[in-house]
Amino acid sequence: MSDREQYTPGPASGAHVRKDGGKWTLVLVRELRHSPEKVWLALTDPAHLREWAPFEADGNLGTAGTTVKLTTVGAPTPQVSETTVTRADAPKVLEYKWGGNDIRWELEAFSGGTRLTLWHNIDRRFISMGAAGWHICFDVLDRLLSGTPVGRIVGGEAMKFDWQRLNAEYAKQFGVVPPDFTQSSKLPEARSGKPKAPGAPGTN
Repeated sequence: MSDREQYTPGPASGAHVRKDGGKWTLVLVRELRHSPEKVWLALTDPAHLREWAPFEADGNLGTAGTTVKLTTVGAPTPQVSETTVTRADAPKVLEYKWGGNDIRWELEAFSGGTRLTLWHNIDRRFISMGAAGWHICFDVLDRLLSGTPVGRIVGGEAMKFDWQRLNAEYAKQFGVVPPDFTQSSKLPEARSGKPKAPGAPGTN
């Protein structure tokens, strides 16, 4: 059995929601056994992103002012958004937008590794979906950096790896009702082509 076939995500953990009126921000924290420099490379280099992230990047995200096209992976229809890196303080803080939503990465040296924090503005209806998707992406990232890659797991592929369980667990933690993703194609965001959450079947 391959490493990918053996992979099962652990329980929902390390996430909370910041609420500012109608604006909700997912905050997801993960402690990695790798240096900030190594994690920074995985967050910014297109070849590394291709192995774990929910999007492809046509350029390096490591320099402020750089304009990069991000293509969401696993989307039922092509979704490409152009972003400009607004902050890149290597290897500590990285900021840009994905599909019009703010993405902020914070890297803190911690016990020989890195405490990685993601801040992602997500529509409150899809906040648990986002947490579930990023949870799996973070697992894949950790394995990539450890030298035991399992390959990117996003979109419909995540359904094979307990995405639904994670979605339900995070929804319970956040006090929200899990969305009916089978109806997501009828929502305005789906028609607009704006990505709502990584790893969510039919919604990226």
